[in-house]
Amino acid sequence: MNILIYLIPIALTLGAAGLVAFFWSLKNDQFEDLDGAAQRILHDDIDDA
Repeated sequence: MNILIYLIPIALTLGAAGLVAFFWSLKNDQFEDLDGAAQRILHDDIDDA
């Protein structure tokens, strides 16, 4: 039962860190173009060579 004294704050800290990372990614437009990467792998552009 004493382990809960350690596990609950660790779980809350990890949850808060995940929430902060999610809001950071929203702020930096990481979810702006969801279909772009999926479409880019289908087109075979050989202009880079």
